Amino acid sequence: MAALDYLTDEEKRQHEAVRLAGATGKLYPAQEQPAETVPPPRILQFIRPAAWEGQPIPPRRWLVPEFIPFGEITMLSGDGGTGKSLLALQLAVATATAKEWIGTAPEPGKVLFISAEDSADELHRRTANICRAMGIRFADLNDLRLLSLAGDDAILAAPEKRADGALRETPLFTAIEAAAREFKPSLLVLDTLADLFGGNEILRPHARQFIGLLRRLALNGGPTILLLSHPSQSGMTSGAGTSGSTAWSNSVRSRLYLERAKSSDDERDDDCRVLTTKKANYGRAGAERVLRWKDGVFIAEGMGGGAEAQRRADAERVFLALLSEFERQGRHVSPAKSPSFAPAVFSRHEKAKGFSAKLLNDAMERLLSANRIHLKTSGPPSKSRQHIAAGPGPITYAERRDEN
Repeated sequence: MAALDYLTDEEKRQHEAVRLAGATGKLYPAQEQPAETVPPPRILQFIRPAAWEGQPIPPRRWLVPEFIPFGEITMLSGDGGTGKSLLALQLAVATATAKEWIGTAPEPGKVLFISAEDSADELHRRTANICRAMGIRFADLNDLRLLSLAGDDAILAAPEKRADGALRETPLFTAIEAAAREFKPSLLVLDTLADLFGGNEILRPHARQFIGLLRRLALNGGPTILLLSHPSQSGMTSGAGTSGSTAWSNSVRSRLYLERAKSSDDERDDDCRVLTTKKANYGRAGAERVLRWKDGVFIAEGMGGGAEAQRRADAERVFLALLSEFERQGRHVSPAKSPSFAPAVFSRHEKAKGFSAKLLNDAMERLLSANRIHLKTSGPPSKSRQHIAAGPGPITYAERRDEN
């Protein structure tokens, strides 16, 4: 009989493990020795700019020109009671119904609005005011979905182990991600950061990880995300509207600040607000819109009321749509009186929707002033001509230096 024949199979495995431990210094059973694995090399998809030669340059898309770039994360901050939730809900309704929003024309699309602050009844009341002001019905809101998490656990991500450890998404985040894939919204509103974020606001890694999770929702054709937040006391005092780590502002592509307007004697006007772009990666920072609260909604001052503001926004939308069509066809239109004068040419187009050359000319001037379109020079120096091009014009070195 061999020396080990009297042992059971399990005892033989233990004996072999001890033998191997003496040879390798590691106490692993023979059948469980870990195989040394090498991760496959990562394949890097380098871009060859030379391949862009002759290719059309992708146009910059905006959900709201000047204020909210399409497919990115924008942070809207404002201290409690300024009305940022109402303003965001107005944007949601305007986007879902192709209506104007504070004198601008958002790109139409579906909207998910998630509120951790307002109850379903409060959302009902506010939406009723917005519909009345816009002249629409609840039945017109087929492309809008509201979710109230008031009083519920609304955390989307929190540290998994230690308080300063890495963030991990919660089942709620996974559910919202699934809902976004199914509904395919062009806008997702999250109200507010204080209720949705379970990490430490002043920790840079936590801020970047949370924005990274949201960016996962926005990439690859996902929604534009509007994240509402409260500024710190110092952020309100300085007028910067910031809070916590600077990583919050650094990680988003656009940041808006809504604050109460002050008169010359430093007294507060309770019905007046100022919306300002504090950060704009794809445009010029400092765009400003003065708003006034009236009958439960915000309207843009100087826009002549809801009906006139809607007509102005519609004229701008028509001008931009026709300009885009003409650019695709390689047809140039001019900002000056000529046979190719854009307002006159567009007014005769079948898609002009009845807008006259005068109304389209006014729209062109507003779009130029807002840097939503720009003038481009083409042709040789001896015969150069200006034509209108979509999107903001090139930012000069001095302007970029001023932004930074």
